[in-house]
Amino acid sequence: MVNTFQELEPFAIEALSNQNKYPKVYPIGPILSLSSDDEQSSHQGYDEIKKWLDEQPERSVIFLCFGSMGCFEESQVKEIASALENSGERFLWSLRKPGREGVMQVPIEYEDFREVLPEKFLERTKGIGKVIGWAPQVAVLSHPAIGGFVSHCGWNSTLESVWFGVPMATFPLYAEQQLNAFELVKELGMAEEIRIDFRRDMRGEKLSEIVRSREIEAAIRRLMVEEGGGRVRNKVKDMKERSRMTLMEGGSSYNAQSVFIEDVIKNVS
Repeated sequence: MVNTFQELEPFAIEALSNQNKYPKVYPIGPILSLSSDDEQSSHQGYDEIKKWLDEQPERSVIFLCFGSMGCFEESQVKEIASALENSGERFLWSLRKPGREGVMQVPIEYEDFREVLPEKFLERTKGIGKVIGWAPQVAVLSHPAIGGFVSHCGWNSTLESVWFGVPMATFPLYAEQQLNAFELVKELGMAEEIRIDFRRDMRGEKLSEIVRSREIEAAIRRLMVEEGGGRVRNKVKDMKERSRMTLMEGGSSYNAQSVFIEDVIKNVS
C-alpha cells in the first residue's frame, strides 16, 4: 500500500506494477491528517497567526515551513530574509533554531528572532510579513490567504500542498526530499525550483552550501504570479481536484483499496 495516487505518479506506479519481482502495488492516497482542530488547540500562538492571515488578501502570502526537522544556520537564514524582503511579497515564515551539534539536530524555538535575522528586518517588514516558531501547517495551508509554499518537500507536506492547491517552491534538506523535489519540478511541473539538490548536514558537523538570496527571490517571484497565470499554479489547481476525486467512489484510490481488501480475503480464505 503506497500513499500516492494514480493521477499524481502514473509512471512510477506503472513501472512498479509491471515488474513481476515486486509485490503488487496499491496506490491508496492521499492519506493525510487533516484534523486541524486538534492542531490548532494545541498551539498557543495559532489565534495570533490566524488573525494575521485573516487580514491578508486571498492567495497573497507565501508560507515558509521546513518540517519537524527543518532549520538553518544563521548565514542561510539571512539569505532567506534578504530574499523575502527584496521580493516585496507578504510572507509567513516558520523559523526554528538548530539544536545541539554532533547529533541529529532537533530544532528548538528562538527566544528572540533578532539574534539571527538581519538588523531591523522585523521592523522593515512589519505589516507584510510575520515570523513565527513552530507552525500548525495544515491549518495554515488551508487558509485562503496562502498563495505559495516554500517547502522542504517531505512527502506529507507535498500531499498537503496538492490537497489544498498551494503551489510549492522546492528547498529540500535531507532523506528522500531531493527526489521529491526533482519529481515535482522536472517530471510533474508542479513546483518552482529554488534548489532540487540542496542537502543540509543534519548533525551540524559541517556548514552546508549557502543558497543565495537571488535564487530564492527569483523562485518566490515566479511562484507568486497573478492568479490565472503560471503553469505551476494551474497544474497544482488541477491536481487538487484529482486528489479529491480519486478518493471518491469509483476513483482510482477508492478502487485500489477495494482490490487490496479483495486480495487479502482471497489470501486468507
